[in-house]
Amino acid sequence: MIQTETSAPALHSIAVTVNGTRYSREVEPRQLLVYFIREQLGLTGTHVGCDTSQCGACTILLNGTAVKACTILAVQADGADIKTIEGFAEANGKLHPIQQAFWEEHGLQCGFCTPGMVIAIDQLLRDNPKPSEAEVRRGLDGNLCRCTGYQNIVKAALSASKKISGEEPFEKPDVLTAEPATAGAH
Repeated sequence: MIQTETSAPALHSIAVTVNGTRYSREVEPRQLLVYFIREQLGLTGTHVGCDTSQCGACTILLNGTAVKACTILAVQADGADIKTIEGFAEANGKLHPIQQAFWEEHGLQCGFCTPGMVIAIDQLLRDNPKPSEAEVRRGLDGNLCRCTGYQNIVKAALSASKKISGEEPFEKPDVLTAEPATAGAH
């Protein structure tokens, strides 16, 4: 019997900037970016829902464009600027306008899809600062929610548009001390 040596796949060095912090790591060539973000960087806000690019729970900003991190190898992101959901709230705990709108409009229930939804809405509002309801719904294509029926997510996107443009007040509540919205307020 002939014995052959098996070895682990060669590791590749990559360097990425995630939420403003530079990271250099060794990765297997087949490691998906979503697992790199979650396992090597410990940023678990980027969720793994399907591993087949169907649900959008793993959506991140890669060089300013919303992409599904389960469709990209970590080695393909070498040199990239990445923003995950953890990069949206300010360091002092103040909410981003989209996050505040989700909170105010009850745009989440279980919250599993929320990181991907927030990032998809961010992309939408940068491309189209004043979308119609139909444009918001189209902008959310590829992001699935099993809980909400999308109506409050759409309301949150429209509210965020107004907050960002200055049409609606934006007070930036502190996520650590903010009181939840009262039931029946909307």
